[in-house]
Amino acid sequence: MNILGLSAFYHDSAACLVRDGKIIAAAQEERFTRKKHDAAFPKNAVEYCLREGGVTLAQVDCVAFYEKPFLKFDRILHSYLAYAPRGLKTFLMAIPLWIRERIWMKTFIQSELAGFTGKIYFPEHHESHAASAFFPSPYPEAAFLTVDGVGEWTTTSYGAGRGNQIEMLGELHFPHSLGLLYSAFTYFTGFRVNSGEYKLMGLAPYGEPKYVDVILRELIDLKEDGSFRLNMKYFNYGVGLTMTSAAFNKLFGRPPRKPESKLTQHDMDLARSIQDVTEEIMFRMAKHVRKETGLKKLVLAGGVALNCVANGKILREGIFDNIWIQPAAGDAGGALGAALFAWHQVLGHERQADGVHDSQRGSYLGPEFSRDEIHAYLTKNNIPFTELSDAELPEKIADLIHAEKVIGWFYGRMEFGPRALGGRSIIGDAQSPKMQEVMNLKIKFRESFRPFAPSVLREKCVEWFELREESPYMLLVAPVAKSRQRAMTDAEQKKFGLEKLLAIRSTIPAVTHVDSTG
Repeated sequence: MNILGLSAFYHDSAACLVRDGKIIAAAQEERFTRKKHDAAFPKNAVEYCLREGGVTLAQVDCVAFYEKPFLKFDRILHSYLAYAPRGLKTFLMAIPLWIRERIWMKTFIQSELAGFTGKIYFPEHHESHAASAFFPSPYPEAAFLTVDGVGEWTTTSYGAGRGNQIEMLGELHFPHSLGLLYSAFTYFTGFRVNSGEYKLMGLAPYGEPKYVDVILRELIDLKEDGSFRLNMKYFNYGVGLTMTSAAFNKLFGRPPRKPESKLTQHDMDLARSIQDVTEEIMFRMAKHVRKETGLKKLVLAGGVALNCVANGKILREGIFDNIWIQPAAGDAGGALGAALFAWHQVLGHERQADGVHDSQRGSYLGPEFSRDEIHAYLTKNNIPFTELSDAELPEKIADLIHAEKVIGWFYGRMEFGPRALGGRSIIGDAQSPKMQEVMNLKIKFRESFRPFAPSVLREKCVEWFELREESPYMLLVAPVAKSRQRAMTDAEQKKFGLEKLLAIRSTIPAVTHVDSTG
């Protein structure tokens, strides 16, 4: 039985193919169109998944779309009515599109998938997230926690997964959203919403938590169980074209930073403050979920689950024995979750989980290219190359890394999700004190404050990092082992802001962030 999973029209559109419960292929539309966070219907991703699976649309038994369009339209309509007459401009922009296309999603999908004649299922957005977290996980049973901006109405959910079923036990609803709170600070510090949140997370260790009390006093009413309400006078995302309001500007003493302008200590302190608040909220939520479910293992999904610093804190606090996080935790993973939800929850098929191995297949679920295909492409485009045998390759690459060269690594299947896991990666010597600057400024043309992620053999991990759980999908932050850290001088400890970049903190400086983590 072939099930096609789809996510589309908000950001990170994607498609996946599940056959008899096994993940055959999954990819984001952006990987084919080269438009970052492409939200269009994933036509190219669908074509790839069908090609990889060796099937036509006529052989697809059912399609699962990652959310309920009518329920989402209900939320949008109620939001505009609640804020009226504010938001008229965005109302007039959004409603025609919904009435013309998105509310009639079943008909639209059928028109886009010519030849498909099967059923179409519409799980809720957070059901898709939960399914993407639990069903591919190694665990026969586990608690789940899904946290993002917003689906239809839900912004956070938790529950329990057992066997081939997930059960929702609690939800928070729009406009009270941890994802949107974090995105509001992303916007205010000059980064792009829905794509710059990881920059804010990387910037946080350069700042001080000066505004934590202000956030907890003015912006959010946080309860002991992790539930909360936002003070909406400070936010404009309900119906506006911006994330924050004039009251937010007044509270923090300035307007939003203009993109690409110079970062200030104020921006860094804001980043640190909202990161600390996010970690505290996630920590409280996790404690509550453990108490309510009684389960010892946790699975995570939703865009906020990409906050690997918060994930690392939950793990280190020992609330759960084990944690597994969906590698494509954002909306792209919703396509995968919807397909698995249809297979297990709707159609009732059994699920096998051995407690050790997940079924995500390393998240290497995208396209790959043979040696002959690569050879033909290079020849056709007159690109000079040297061909190495598989036996020659490791030594050659090792020599180049040792010589402090930067390697563009293209091998095997493409990763599904936002992390470069070795299929499509830039690699260099972690021991080189200049490697981070070379990669940031000369190769990736990105902000100098951004850290690079370490890659280490599984059996050597404990020698280099204080990490008691495997992190195969680069979704946990952990301190560099004390034995690898370098004692800082008094002068170095007094540095603040981006000056912290200049200090060597460990024997692997290229992957050691300014808070001595990786």
